[in-house]
This record gives sequence, structure tokens and C-alpha cells, in this order.
Amino acid sequence: MASSGEESSPDTLAFMELAIEQAKLALDSLEVPVGCVILKDGKVIAAGRNRTTETRNATRHAEMEAIDVLLEQWQKDGLSQSEVAEKFSECCLYVTCEPCIMCAAALSILGIKEVYYGCANEKFGGCGSILSLHLSGSELHNSGEIPQRKGFKCTGGIMASEAVSLFRYFYEQGNPNAPKPHRPLVHRAMN
Repeated sequence: MASSGEESSPDTLAFMELAIEQAKLALDSLEVPVGCVILKDGKVIAAGRNRTTETRNATRHAEMEAIDVLLEQWQKDGLSQSEVAEKFSECCLYVTCEPCIMCAAALSILGIKEVYYGCANEKFGGCGSILSLHLSGSELHNSGEIPQRKGFKCTGGIMASEAVSLFRYFYEQGNPNAPKPHRPLVHRAMN
């Protein structure tokens, strides 16, 4: 994490609130409550929410959903690969939870300009919690098989308590879509 969002601007808070609205939509759909918006020139151009359960596809994180909205639109507009890359380099992402390693790598490969996030992702975070894929120096060996990654500015801690509250609510309710254990849990007596 590059810095904390304790002194966020009113615009930053307003955009994060839009991401939280997307997370609430995910929660309403019994998805892990993560949401995001992508901005260009100060305007929201895409939004996404987790849809992994709905789509039965583990890659359908909020960030990937929003990225696909833009890729589809820009493809319809007939933009070349270099034009798409240029557009992504002018975009900022606001997401309720630190992007996971998969999403942080995708954002880096796409060349996003900046990411603002709510709470840290202590298990899978790709922007400082586990790996620092937002930095231009790579922790991954780039053998030419992996597309070149670019760094992006990253700011965390924006409305983190609101994001954590959504997670708490989700997990306290129990996840009806969680896989059932294949074998009974073993209860051990404490000695």
C-alpha cells in the first residue's frame, strides 16, 4: 500500500461511495461484497461487482467485470490495441478491497494509471499485502511469456471501515454458496 486514505478528497470519497454501492449490489446477490468503478477524465466509464457465484467463474472479480465492460466497448468502437492501452493509462480504479494478485497483475499489464482501495486484502492482496504488483519492478520473472507489467500509483485505506463492515455482514450471515465439506469436521478437545 502506497499510502493511507485518511485524508481523502471529497471526490475520492464520492467515487469510493460508488464502488461501495457496487459492493452492496454484490452482497444483495449473495456474492462476496466487492465493487469498483473505473474513471477517465473524472467521469465513471465502467463499474463492476463480484459475480463469481452467479457466473460460476472464479475470475469474475469486480475489477475484471469492469475491465471487460471497457474492452467490449472499445472493441465495438474499433480501437486498436495501442489505443486501448493509451485509454487504460488515463484511467483510475476505485475498489472496495485491495485488488487480489490476479486483478493487480491484470491492472498492471493493462497499464492503469492509479488505484484507490478500501480495506487491505491480507490473504490475497496484490498491492502490498502479499505481493506489490503495483510497483514497476516485478516479483514475477518476466521470461517474455508474461506480458510486460507497468507500475501504477496505489492508495489504500479509503472508507476501509465501510468495506470491512460489508465483509463482516456477509460472513456473519453465512455464505449459502460456500462448498459443503466432503467429510465431517473433526472436533478436538482442548487439553
